[in-house]
Amino acid sequence: MNETANQELGQAPVGKLMARFAIPCIMSLLVSALYNIVDQIFVGRGVGYLGNGATNVVFPVTVITLAFALAIGDSCAAFLSLCQGQQDTENAHRSVGNAVTLTVLVSLLLTAIFAVGRDGCLAAFGATEANRAYAVEYFIYLLPGIPFYMFGTAMNSVIRADGSPAFAMLSTLVGCLMNVVLDPIAIFALQMGMKGAALATISGQIVTALMAIWYLAKKSKACRLKRASFHLSGHLLRRFLPLGISSFITQVSIVAIMAAMNNVLVIYGAKSPYGADIPMTVVGIVMKVFQIVVAIVVGIAAGCQPLVGYNYGAGHIDRVRQILKTMMAAEIAVGLVSLLCFQMFPRQITALFGSGDALYEEFAVMAFRIFLCTIPLCCVQKAGSIFLQSLGRPLEAMSLSLLREIVLSIPLAILLPMFSGVTGTLYSAPVADVISCTITVVILTRVMGKLKMEV
Repeated sequence: MNETANQELGQAPVGKLMARFAIPCIMSLLVSALYNIVDQIFVGRGVGYLGNGATNVVFPVTVITLAFALAIGDSCAAFLSLCQGQQDTENAHRSVGNAVTLTVLVSLLLTAIFAVGRDGCLAAFGATEANRAYAVEYFIYLLPGIPFYMFGTAMNSVIRADGSPAFAMLSTLVGCLMNVVLDPIAIFALQMGMKGAALATISGQIVTALMAIWYLAKKSKACRLKRASFHLSGHLLRRFLPLGISSFITQVSIVAIMAAMNNVLVIYGAKSPYGADIPMTVVGIVMKVFQIVVAIVVGIAAGCQPLVGYNYGAGHIDRVRQILKTMMAAEIAVGLVSLLCFQMFPRQITALFGSGDALYEEFAVMAFRIFLCTIPLCCVQKAGSIFLQSLGRPLEAMSLSLLREIVLSIPLAILLPMFSGVTGTLYSAPVADVISCTITVVILTRVMGKLKMEV
């Protein structure tokens, strides 16, 4: 990034910079979330709610891929921003090249692992006898897109940190539009069912990946990649990869939670009037709608990452504090609006994914109103973790991510149904949010107090 752009990060109004970086970031992440939601909407209407249940079973595979992509991309982006603040051009180009090489290698390895372990994955993620055939078909045709999806996602973070958030948004938007256009053609016109939904998805992912390759080769601002940039350096990887641990844990924890919840919902749902398939399908829908809010929350925080990283690297601590206050105000506003929507319009939201009987609608309304009733607290917690990651504090960021997603959510999702049946699973998120948000505020206050002493 040139000197004028660097000065802008350190001097321009915070609100203006947040809008410039956060809005494209939000759009990029929303588009990524919409890939799966668009599939689920069309599948629900073209195949039925068992098809929707199948997409929920396969969804953790996508999230695992996303976790590794963000672990590499977000860590490189955070490190790149710090390098820009410190005027370190050598490590800037080498970190990007290392991220490219590592992304390609990991994506190919994941594809092979999933291909070999397909049956084990589907069983672990709660496939039922009724939806397994749909899940297998969707899984098989989604696999070839993993390297493209992972590369496009990882490089999106790098491109934003490079000072081109609009291009990052455009590349994911083009891919999503392809998916939206091809989904109804493949599912309805060509009657390809689950296979068609998967092929429409990977078509968009390929386009996004190709646009990222073009950008890195032709338009990169912060650094010009050389052949030596792509040679993996253990020393450099150890420096920047820890900065992406929080992003990795956030995504992997979703998989762990979904695997635990799907299996718990199947077990306790079978003992309830709702049966095994309704709770699992409904909670899958709730989780994917929740991912839309997460995309906005993470988009705001990740969009602020170049601002935080540059100003912290340049020693502008007062400006870092101002960014935190503005960011948290925006996050709380998002949480409150989301809460209002989920409490007032659960039936309308559920109807987007197809219809079901009275029991289906009853459980859907209950799931939205209980599971997401503390979403403003969740917004603060997730934003706080990413902010600490932007400061180059992976330990605190990782601890907060582990606290909510692993230490609290999974045990609660398993234990609470023992006392209140299938509905007990829904209370795991509110309890985890209250505890984790309280601890997040305490840690942020302590960290910002230390930064004030550095001025």
